[in-house]
Amino acid sequence: MTTENAPPVRAVVVGYGRAGKGFHAYLMSRTLGMRVHGVVSSREEARAQAKADLDCHTYSTIEEALADPEVELMVVVTPNSTHADLAVQCLEAGKHVVTDKVFCLGLDQFDRMEAAAIQSGKLLTCFQNRRFDGDYLTVRHLIESGRLGDVRWIELAWQGPRPMKGWRGETQFGGGRYYDLGAHLVDQICLLFPDPIESVYCRMLHDHEGTDTESEAFLLVQFAGGKTGVVDVSSRAFLSKPRFYVRGTEATFEKYGLDPQEAAMMAGNIDSAKESPDQFGRLKSADQEERISTRPGRWRNYYENIVKVIRSGERPVVTLPELRRQITVLEAGILSARKGQVIQL
Repeated sequence: MTTENAPPVRAVVVGYGRAGKGFHAYLMSRTLGMRVHGVVSSREEARAQAKADLDCHTYSTIEEALADPEVELMVVVTPNSTHADLAVQCLEAGKHVVTDKVFCLGLDQFDRMEAAAIQSGKLLTCFQNRRFDGDYLTVRHLIESGRLGDVRWIELAWQGPRPMKGWRGETQFGGGRYYDLGAHLVDQICLLFPDPIESVYCRMLHDHEGTDTESEAFLLVQFAGGKTGVVDVSSRAFLSKPRFYVRGTEATFEKYGLDPQEAAMMAGNIDSAKESPDQFGRLKSADQEERISTRPGRWRNYYENIVKVIRSGERPVVTLPELRRQITVLEAGILSARKGQVIQL
């Protein structure tokens, strides 16, 4: 069956907060071959809002949605600590599953999720939309084109001046910038450096009032061949470091700012996203320096791929082996911060 003549994939969004509504439902409702069939929320006001926004079914429990035979795909956009249990429940009910990032909070959870996916024969993957950010695509192009030479150091930062709020400000729910934003940055580093991982070191500070999540997290990943990846996330930065800082034997590249798609999407039209030239990255070699136009990002690609996976067997853009590698690094970082030592892998 091809996607052109197939019925739309009927999907349910589990959780209708900022991410469920503003990211997932928004992108899914604009994806050819997919329909937002319903929304699960325990909050009556959220169900009423979803009905008004999407003219879809609403369910007060996940069990109600899983009992609906028309539902094919469950998109889990709930606190990070619930992803594993809900994904397994959905897979065992015979549904395909997408979780928001972070995929899960450790390899024990990952193993349960993977086993359920294998047993069910259904798709299990994670919403890593930042693989379609323009800055990441630009760095990837510079590396693959050879303009940077042999890249040995990649540093990624995502920083702000305030702690996270709601459940994202509580460790028991898997909150904090380390999991929320670090999940994107670790994913990008692991893709840019496919080499075997040798060790992980992480240092965290917890000094915010009113939240037990980290205020700072510095993660260093050592790859085979002397390659180093650094992730620096902070809730105490009034001036941010470059979003990307990449050193190669032939040139260095730095890029500030965030991909404009989120702001455009929140304003109602993701396709209007356009980066100002003053935000373009800077490439410097021994004898020249130039501004590098940012390649266009496109988050729409993610759910378009999901439709093709379900309807025509295309390879998912985010695979379980890639997610295992990411979770291995994140879990090792937590262990390193607790022990105050390097974790050998």
